[in-house]
Amino acid sequence: MNLPKTVLQTVETVSSKLSPKLAELFSNCYVNTLQTTTELLEDGTTFIITGDIPAMWLRDSSQQVIQYMNLVQKDHELRRIMEGLIKRQMMYISIDPYANAFNREPNGQGHPNDITEQNPWIWERKYEVDSLCHPIRLAYLYWKEVGSHHILDDTFRNVMKRIIQLWKKEQRHDALSGYRFTRPNCRRASDTLSNDGAGAKTGYTGMTWSGFRPSDEACEYGYNIPANMFAVTVLGYMEEMAQQIYNDNDLALEARTLKQEIDEGIHKYGIVHDPEYGEMYAYEVDGLGHYNLMDDANVPSLLSAPYLDYCKISDKRYQNTRRYILSTKNPFFYEGKYAKGIGSPHTPKDYIWHIGLIVQALTSSDNQEKNDLLEMIQATDAGTGFMHESFFKDDPQIYTREWFAWANSMFSELVLRIVGNGEGIRK
Repeated sequence: MNLPKTVLQTVETVSSKLSPKLAELFSNCYVNTLQTTTELLEDGTTFIITGDIPAMWLRDSSQQVIQYMNLVQKDHELRRIMEGLIKRQMMYISIDPYANAFNREPNGQGHPNDITEQNPWIWERKYEVDSLCHPIRLAYLYWKEVGSHHILDDTFRNVMKRIIQLWKKEQRHDALSGYRFTRPNCRRASDTLSNDGAGAKTGYTGMTWSGFRPSDEACEYGYNIPANMFAVTVLGYMEEMAQQIYNDNDLALEARTLKQEIDEGIHKYGIVHDPEYGEMYAYEVDGLGHYNLMDDANVPSLLSAPYLDYCKISDKRYQNTRRYILSTKNPFFYEGKYAKGIGSPHTPKDYIWHIGLIVQALTSSDNQEKNDLLEMIQATDAGTGFMHESFFKDDPQIYTREWFAWANSMFSELVLRIVGNGEGIRK
């Protein structure tokens, strides 16, 4: 598609403040979503693929347009794209709130052999709490930016109600939920759920259950702490929208009550004491005494908690968690010749994610750390001028996913924030 003038102007303005290499990366990454993944459909909606997979993820598509948010006030083309995306996301959630990725039309592509409730619209039905958080966050940020709520119609309100009811049901997954997911003959055990597709046993905590992590890997324990943190933030957005847009006190109360229950669950069950790092957040718990200490590069992550407005960067418990995450005690933190950072069980051992490096910079209050991370990112693009999903710590020429628009968008957001805050970038 043709690039809006405001996008071209942003490329020119920001690039003039960067070193040649950073300018190349920003110019390529900033426009990547619009140039390669976005399609305006005749029904007024927008379909955005994740990159090298021809399906639309609720999570990825939301993050792929965030870097354009500051332009929508003055650019009708971008408003058309953003509003069309919100409409299509609401359509998809209305079809099945348990699905994480969808087809352009009901063609049955994706994973039709998975044992779960199937629908030809669905590419994949791995239930992830964050897949419902991201579209609400996108719509909320859009509303705040443009000052108009015409896109937040009755369909949107009904979707919010449906999400809240689903999250309430999944507070007692073992007793109340009918969601099941099994992938026969899968290559990795993490592509399917145990216990005949119901997942490992859990106890009630107040948090809401998730079958899969933001990485699309099965949760070891059913309460993913980063996803529940994100849900707390998003339920706050829902409460505000229910009051200010719909004057719906009942919906506002439901959102507020569930937010409090989940947050109390995080604080009661999701905090552990480490002899070296002190009080810190676990990555997953089951409410039965088990917990998992780690972090994953995908967003939401424990590292991204301030980025998603769950807590402040200065929060002591977050800082303790951050020190753990960025150490070799985190089983998915890797350090090599070219970089050190967080990877994921979704990719091979010793592969660092660009998104992990970007989130580390977005949640840092140290300009030196940000500059060091930018230099690390520049040195690991394998000469392609784009971000990748992950790269080998000792040789960035070895990487996964050459076309991964989410990482490109988050890199663009990082550069815009640094330039916009006047922090400066070493040329």
